[in-house]
Amino acid sequence: MKPVDRPAVVEDIEDERKHVPLLKQLGPGLITGAADDDPSGIATYSQAGAQFGYGLLWSLLLTTPLMIGIQIVSARIGRVTGHGVAANIREHYPRVVLYFIVSLLLFANTINIAADLAAMGDALVLVTGGSSSLYIVFFALVSLTLQIFVPFPRYAPMLKALTLALLAYAGTVLIVHTPLEALGQAFIPHVSLDREYVSMVVAVLGTTISPYLFFWQASQEMEEQRATPGHEPLREAPEQARAHLRRIKVDTYVGMTYSNLIALCIMLTTAATLHQAGAVHIDTAAAAAQALRPLAGDFAFALFAAGIIGTGLLAVPVLAGSAAYAVAETFRWPIGLGLPLAEARGFYSIVAAATVIGVSIDFAGVDPIKALIVAAILNGIVSVPIMAILMLLATNRAVMGGFVAKGRLKLLGWLATAVMAAAVLGMFLLL
Repeated sequence: MKPVDRPAVVEDIEDERKHVPLLKQLGPGLITGAADDDPSGIATYSQAGAQFGYGLLWSLLLTTPLMIGIQIVSARIGRVTGHGVAANIREHYPRVVLYFIVSLLLFANTINIAADLAAMGDALVLVTGGSSSLYIVFFALVSLTLQIFVPFPRYAPMLKALTLALLAYAGTVLIVHTPLEALGQAFIPHVSLDREYVSMVVAVLGTTISPYLFFWQASQEMEEQRATPGHEPLREAPEQARAHLRRIKVDTYVGMTYSNLIALCIMLTTAATLHQAGAVHIDTAAAAAQALRPLAGDFAFALFAAGIIGTGLLAVPVLAGSAAYAVAETFRWPIGLGLPLAEARGFYSIVAAATVIGVSIDFAGVDPIKALIVAAILNGIVSVPIMAILMLLATNRAVMGGFVAKGRLKLLGWLATAVMAAAVLGMFLLL
């Protein structure tokens, strides 16, 4: 086989990045950020706005830089090593640590899939009528079909297009009347030690900084590297680093800022309508849309409901896919949405199993909201050791070579870990 001319490859990559529009450079970071605003996340932000009005807007200003830091760390691990998070944990930590983390991730993701599918089904019922159960099955089949049978180079742009669904929430905040002074509360936080207030802060943190996002973005960087001729893990091709690390930074900054701005829109919308009307208890995203209808009108209701369906179509594949990457890497199975079904049966079986079990939970009569609370708490707890491990990996030269995290990135990553640990500890102390 003819050897790759590395200097020529680097020159091509640099030239390519200089001439490609910004929108086309966005990928794993944008998709990861948008997937964070899934129907379950919408429910959390809606409840925060409905229950506390504008009093928790500040939490999104806090989470934005922390989320950017830890997601850049995740993306760099994937691009530098050419492997996902689970594969790196497998190589550098005891198996019991790996099995524990992956088991918790698989459980939490499956519960989240159930809650998201249920919210999507309920949202479509609100708009068109019909059977929620039928819609749940339909959405699950659509998700599985796209992941299993559509090649990754065609599937990735579909996920990217679905990120536009979040703009529905920018539309709703423009429709409702939001006083400008409300934004002042985002910069001057009113902090309370009330148990419900602290629990909601933890819920917002846990919803925004979620373990499945770490696994997904690292794996997508790996996927893109493998799918592009001439691109190699940066540890093996350090001369390619400049272009890719710059792209990762831009992609992640845009994706996480977009995610948190949409969360801010959701919180503002429900604070300006539901909280003002005294509707302070919202259990689901669909319930938020329904409660919004008499207060903000049919158009705002329709936008909010459509956003639930669109974000769910993006989030369910991310949840199932991140679980599959983690499990497949744990057992050294062939992995990746870039592989056909025949070559990665184990990987796709996890995607299918997580989705089917999610559907089964909805049909079994298990309360998806109660299950989601358990999953949210579990996500918050497991995120702390995962974030700590990510930072240890990112600062280990045996893993990252000359691309160890340092300076501001290292500070942001450890700060995010410390804030999440403090939030979880505070939640337990107030139980």
